[in-house]
Amino acid sequence: MKLKAVVIAAGQGVRLLPITETKPKHMVPIGGKPVIEHIVDCLASNRIEELLLVVGYRKETIQQYLGNGEQIGVKVDYVVQAGVLGTGHAVGLAERYVGDGDFLVVNGDLLITPETIGRVLKTHEQSPSKTVMAVVPVPNAKEYGIVSLDGDRVVEIAEKPESIGALGNLANAGLYVFKKNIFGAIEETPKSVRGEFEITDSVRILIEKGVEIHAARIDPSGWMDIGCPWDLLEANKRVLEKAKPKIDGEVEDGAKLVGPIIVSNGARVKSGAYIEGPIFIGEYSEIGPNCHIRPFTSIGKNVKIGNACEVKNSIIMDGTKIPHLSYVGDSVIGENCNFGAGTNIANLRLDDKTVRMVVGGKLVDSGRRKLGAIVGDNVKTAINVSFMPGVKVGSNTLIGSNVIVHRDLPSGVLVLQKQELEFEKQRM
Repeated sequence: MKLKAVVIAAGQGVRLLPITETKPKHMVPIGGKPVIEHIVDCLASNRIEELLLVVGYRKETIQQYLGNGEQIGVKVDYVVQAGVLGTGHAVGLAERYVGDGDFLVVNGDLLITPETIGRVLKTHEQSPSKTVMAVVPVPNAKEYGIVSLDGDRVVEIAEKPESIGALGNLANAGLYVFKKNIFGAIEETPKSVRGEFEITDSVRILIEKGVEIHAARIDPSGWMDIGCPWDLLEANKRVLEKAKPKIDGEVEDGAKLVGPIIVSNGARVKSGAYIEGPIFIGEYSEIGPNCHIRPFTSIGKNVKIGNACEVKNSIIMDGTKIPHLSYVGDSVIGENCNFGAGTNIANLRLDDKTVRMVVGGKLVDSGRRKLGAIVGDNVKTAINVSFMPGVKVGSNTLIGSNVIVHRDLPSGVLVLQKQELEFEKQRM
């Protein structure tokens, strides 16, 4: 009997702001496709053809994109989680959908591979209890729920512990296979300190009742938690490294394409453009003339990258225009932005230290030596605007000429530079 899958895609993704002001994190494009579509493709590759998506924040964007799943060869149903009630509550909403059968649960903010799903399913097949939690070794264990094992059995889960000690470095990977008994455990689950019903607390209840939870050890190369804005760049890189080159659009004489590059239908690469793969160029986008697109850049639909522009290791979303004389490095740029001539994004600190960024109200070290700006949708700049490394700009913000953006800007504001002019009489 084939398993059904439950994908938890209800949250906003607060740590990914301002990108998630206008879309849930599951709809952020990575390598030309939203995160949620990458997950669905992995499930379909493992012959899982019936999915329930638990949606909430801006649910219509996911529902409109995936529909009933017919176009991608799966059957998709939806259930709405009203409010931020936690992963345990989200899984509980699936009780009627899954019936008496075992079912797979996937956190919807993961970048995973088909092999990762396959590993979880194989462990389920071999497990006497048929209940599975995926675990993955991580370098920054304090940021995750850490799982302690006895052999291949889960014996303890510590949520973001202050001290790791003997707990080890195996993190809860956000992938499970459950039986019907999980729903009884969810009913017994109290709210956590965050005021949510956590599925890990429900798993602890199962363990206390004597249910064996078997660990599926997965390779970290096939798993990534997309939690912070710079994670989008790493996820994009991983996808592009595996993408197969394909030229469906127009490439003019005089354009130079080096390495694996995808030019989608209706896109046009003009003469003088120099493009180094891996690169993704979306439908009906216009690249060039005389620009440089460097590796690990994803360009959405209807994007314009024009004369004397350079873009490197960035995600440029649908409808954005960077027409002339601009540099964008190691950045995420939202939809329908427009950059005036001479708009430049710095991606390297003068002191060469790693770039820090405010995430969830806290200043966090990205660990990246190069990191540019994170820009929301519908941001417009006038000429000669500069962004310092690690700044964020909220959606619908307008930035006047010659402004140096050295700190985060909120949404919906007009930012102008004050200027004092002095006039002296000319000497004849």
